Amino acid sequence: MRLACALLLAAAFARPAAAEGTVFYVLPLGAEIPDADVRIVSTALTEFYGLDVKILARVELPKAAWYPPRRRWRAEKLLDFLRARLPADGARVLGLTAADISTTKGKIEDWGVMGLGEVPGTAGVISTFRCHKRARDDQHARERLAKVAVHEIGHTLGLDHCPVRGCLMEDAEGSVLTSDREYDLCPRCRAQLTASGRKLPAAPKIPWPKPEAP
Repeated sequence: MRLACALLLAAAFARPAAAEGTVFYVLPLGAEIPDADVRIVSTALTEFYGLDVKILARVELPKAAWYPPRRRWRAEKLLDFLRARLPADGARVLGLTAADISTTKGKIEDWGVMGLGEVPGTAGVISTFRCHKRARDDQHARERLAKVAVHEIGHTLGLDHCPVRGCLMEDAEGSVLTSDREYDLCPRCRAQLTASGRKLPAAPKIPWPKPEAP
């Protein structure tokens, strides 16, 4: 991705459109990710992108992605793991975990992130770990996670970070708190997806409340 929510650019692994599948898969990683988190992420992806979302059987985090110096999991290695598990009929795969994930950002070798996704590409991964920071309750953290999911899948569909304040593709710039002002994709981002040939739902049922005006 470019990192969503402090989210950086990962290598692009786009498939030719003619070979692309149609199903968007969600893969829970580890036992700690609640089913309720998986459900709201799946709902958000369906509502915003009109996706045929299917949930894969839960698997353990891969040992190859473990980063002992910081006791974290490297997000780019999780993308490798996820990409290899994309079913034949799959267009994209999104991993969900409760573990702390990180990647390299500029000169910072190990930067904690909420998510990472290829721009464009087939794989993304998101974590609930930072979504709970200063959250009002579990539901608030869950809504933040679903927003990160929309952001990261947006990257895999070719969207870059958006300069429009409050757009779900806005750059988090290292803070989970930016997600609290986000609500929907802006007209610019919607137009970009439409121009690429993607048919979006005209009136999505957004699974989080509209932020109060500042």
